[in-house]
Parts: sequence; C-alpha cells; structure tokens
Amino acid sequence: MSMSVVLGHQQKEVSMSDPEKHDGQSEDFNPEKGVSREYELKCDLINECLQKEIGFGRYQLQLFILSGLGWFADNLWFQGVAVALPQAKQEFNPTRIEFTSFALYAGLIAGAMTWGVLADLIGRRLSFNITLFFAGIFGIAAGAAPNFVALASLVACMGFGVGGNLPVDGALFLEHMPQSHQWLLTLLSAWWALGQLVASLIAWALIGNFSCDPSIPPGQCQKEQNMGWRYNFYTLGGLTFIIFLLRFIVFDLQESSKYLIAKGRDEEAIEVLRHLARRNGRTITLTLEKLQAVQSSPSATRKTYKQLIKNSFSNLSLSHITPLFRGRKLAINTTITFSLWALIGLAYPLFNAFLTLYLGSRIPSSDSSVSTTYRNYTIFSILGIPGTLLACFIVDKTRGTGKWAVGGRKLTLAISTGLTGIFLYLFTTSNSQAAILGYSCATSVTQNAMYGVLYAYTPEVFPAPHRGTGDALASSINRLFGLIAPVIKIVSTSNAGGGTIPVFVSASLFIVAAILTLLLPFETAGQAAM
Repeated sequence: MSMSVVLGHQQKEVSMSDPEKHDGQSEDFNPEKGVSREYELKCDLINECLQKEIGFGRYQLQLFILSGLGWFADNLWFQGVAVALPQAKQEFNPTRIEFTSFALYAGLIAGAMTWGVLADLIGRRLSFNITLFFAGIFGIAAGAAPNFVALASLVACMGFGVGGNLPVDGALFLEHMPQSHQWLLTLLSAWWALGQLVASLIAWALIGNFSCDPSIPPGQCQKEQNMGWRYNFYTLGGLTFIIFLLRFIVFDLQESSKYLIAKGRDEEAIEVLRHLARRNGRTITLTLEKLQAVQSSPSATRKTYKQLIKNSFSNLSLSHITPLFRGRKLAINTTITFSLWALIGLAYPLFNAFLTLYLGSRIPSSDSSVSTTYRNYTIFSILGIPGTLLACFIVDKTRGTGKWAVGGRKLTLAISTGLTGIFLYLFTTSNSQAAILGYSCATSVTQNAMYGVLYAYTPEVFPAPHRGTGDALASSINRLFGLIAPVIKIVSTSNAGGGTIPVFVSASLFIVAAILTLLLPFETAGQAAM
C-alpha cells in the first residue's frame, strides 16, 4: 500500500485510543487483527517507510547480531544447566537432580511474563537491555553454589533474567525490519542452535576433563575433583555478561516505532525512523504531518521512564490480552498458537533437558565415559544449525496459489514437528551407540527447524500493540508446561537416569502438535507484520 493510498483515508473518523476503549465492535476497530483502524493505517505508513526508504542496512545488521546473541544466551543456559546435571548430582547427591530443571523453569516462567508484559507497558528497550544482566550475574553465582538448594535457587534467578529474552528480542527485531527481510526472524534461531553448540563444546572441554570418575558413588565426589561444571557456569555467566555490555554500552538501541505509535507518541516514532535511516545512510520522506493525517485524537506528550511506569501500572488490566482473542479467526489462531507452545514446551525438555542422562545410561558401558557422553552431545548440537538454515530456506517458499500453496510457515512447522516425533519414537527402540547417536542427531535437525519457524510465526501473527504480551504469554505457557517435564521424568524413571517413557511421551506430544499446526487459520509468509 503506498503512502498516497493510505493518506486517502485521512477524512475517515478513526481512533487509536487505548485497547480497553474498544470493548464493543466499533467500526474503528479491526477485530481480525486486534488493532484500531487508525493504528493499522499508521502501521502501513511505517511498513512502507521501512521497506522502501530505510531498507535493510547497518542498523538492522547490528540488531540482528545483538538479538541473535540474546537467543544464543537463552539456549546457552538451557543446555548449560542440562549438561551440568550428571556432575552436580555426583557431587551433591540430591534426592532428584531433576529439581534443578524444575527451578530453572520456574524462573523462566516468571521472567517471560515479567519482561514480556513490561515490553508492552513501558517499551521494548528496557527489557531488551536488562534481562541478560540478571542472567549473567546469577549464572556466575550458581557456579559457586555450596549445596544443591543454593544451586537450584541461583539457577531459578538466572532463569528469571534469561526467560524474558526471547519474547522481547523477537518483537523488537521484527518491528525494526522491512517486510522483505522478515525471514531473518527465522534465521535468528541459528543463534539459538549456536548457543547449544557452544554450551556443548565448553562442557566437553571443562566437564569432560575436570570431573569425578563416573565410578565414584554420588555424594562421595569431592568439590576439588569436580570443578568442571562450576567452570562451565563461570564461563557461561561471563559470556552472558559480555553480551549485556555490548547491548547496553556499545549499541545505540532505538525504541520500536510501532510500539510508540500504539502509545500515541508519533513524534518519537518519526525520530526513531529518521535515526534508522541515518544509520543506513538514507533519508525518509515520511513526516509527522503525514503520520498524524490519519488520526482523530492528539498524540501523547513525551514522558519519562518514571512516568511511563507509573501510568502503566496504574492502568494495568487485561487490555493487552483480550485483543488477542477478538474476532473468531484471531481467537482460533491465538488458541492454537498457545496450544502449540504448551505441547512443544513439555515435549522439548522431556528429551533435551535430560539428554546427557539418557546418553550416559543408554550407551553401552564400555563407551559411556564422561568425555564420550559430552562428545556425543556436541555432535548432536552441531546438527541443530543445518536444521535452522533448512527452515530458513523453506519458510518463505510458497508455490502455487490459494489454499494449497506449498511451503510457508505452517507446512514447514507441521513437517518439522512431525519428523521430530518420529525420530524420537525410533530413539526409544535403539540400543547401539550408532543408532542412538543417529536418531538423536536427526532429532536435532528437525527440532531446530521447528523452533526456528515457531519463533518467527508467533510474533508475526500478533499485532505490535499487543505483541510483547502475546509473545510473553506464549513463552510463559511454554515454560509452564516445561515445568511439568522434570515431574514426569522423576515419576517415570529411576534415580539412575535411565528409561524411555519420557522420550515416548515427548514423541507423542510432537505428533499431536504437528497435526494441530495444520489447523492454524493464518499464514504469515510474505506479509508485513502489523
């Protein structure tokens, strides 16, 4: 839609007041998209400015790297905790080591909801900058834990920081990106896969060489002989803190222009767009007058962070949640999307959070040394990167017309999720090292492709005024169901860590999720995000 076409609507009486004022089906409100007509028109102007004038340049490239490093940190810690479980168990001898994963998910849930909702209330920038500060500090502290209770508590605090990273980073990245480059949101998950690989390599080098011999009974392994998992936490915490410094000090991050117009702060939105254009060596023709030509109410005045926080919490309500379910088609899509996050949120950690335990117990004893276990885990992690790249190639490839177009988000997500379930079923039937490693590596390819598409589709399908909340709810539901995974693992396996029941449950959940994906009403491939 060109700017001239959009401006042709300026005679319409439109309103971009707060969402809570649109409880009825006003003619100024689009129930299918959950936004006001005025916001939709302004968003069209900004999307065209991003696409035709600002483009993809230096600013977007730097944002891609820093957002990617945030996704990198998320999986770095998920895997970092998972790989430390066997050695922490050998040293502390807790009743069940799986309670560490339970603590991690408790922190992730709190973090996803807190930082994601704050992103819609007071802006994306604060949450983007501060989440990794918490993760880095508490991650380093966890390495010095004197006992199991302290370890679980510090891991939960670390999870609170890193838990808000993915929903906020994805929303902010998408809102600064021209439509022609939105596929990069899928490519961001390559950083997520890279985080798993780096965590595996660090664990192989540190835990594989500075750990007690597996023959030493749990509780008799001395700290001085088992420093590998502690060195692992120190290293991951240091890397996370460096990423925080790069975000907070080095990069000049701008607030989302779509968030700003949703709050009526049009002048600041224009300033942001001009800044992006300057960083890319370009200029824009979109002016404040053109942007305000489609509104009927005056813009909000500039406020300080203190005023924003005070006003936001004084009016805190369900105003950012109900628009996600307004209109039959949007309500169905939101419900299915949240259901996918729930099913995958339980299925993924049932296998991945305890993979080192599965590898150590299922591989024949002659091949189950600490170094061999982490070598196999590293091979598993390497295969995640091609999976992400494959999803990135397919996700925007739509061939044919109408209902049966091949490719796009939905079909790619359904196929990759279904294949993940099939390979996990095969994993449960394997007894040789080659078969176990082969099926786990195939799973790594397909599940990283799956997450790459899911992380791209979710922020795309939610409108910007409620995107932070929608992403936060999806992420929180994902983590909430992930909290159940350690419970299933505890009740279905022995303390030695063996058994295939959790993997079988995981495979079944992936299959159900694949079927459910085909019922999604919206396909976002090739469309500019609102």
